[in-house]
Amino acid sequence: MTRDELARMLGEQTRACGPARDALTAGGTFIVWDGLLPADCLAHTYRTRLRITQRRRQPTLALASAVNLLCAAAEEPLRIGRIDAADKPWTFMLFLNAAATSVLACAGVTGSGPPAEPATGAK
Repeated sequence: MTRDELARMLGEQTRACGPARDALTAGGTFIVWDGLLPADCLAHTYRTRLRITQRRRQPTLALASAVNLLCAAAEEPLRIGRIDAADKPWTFMLFLNAAATSVLACAGVTGSGPPAEPATGAK
């Protein structure tokens, strides 16, 4: 997948898609892993991350919306991707369909250090 292909997939799925697209086109790094995980498994993981970020008062963008979209996707197999902004402390998590041809949801989170690796099963 190219940078331009991924940028075109980032529409208006969540409020984080525009900033993620901007980070990507401004030279941010990106990766889309090969492994597939069921959306409901990802929803559980990211619901937990949402609670942790809220407890820490860590800024997020559309994380709650992404969790809702993941819940609605039920057992649909999804790929995980990530965009790391080049000039800002934002990391954007992407949730793509199994063929990696469309983005279901996108969420952003700020952090102070390298983002965690994806859930087991994704590459």
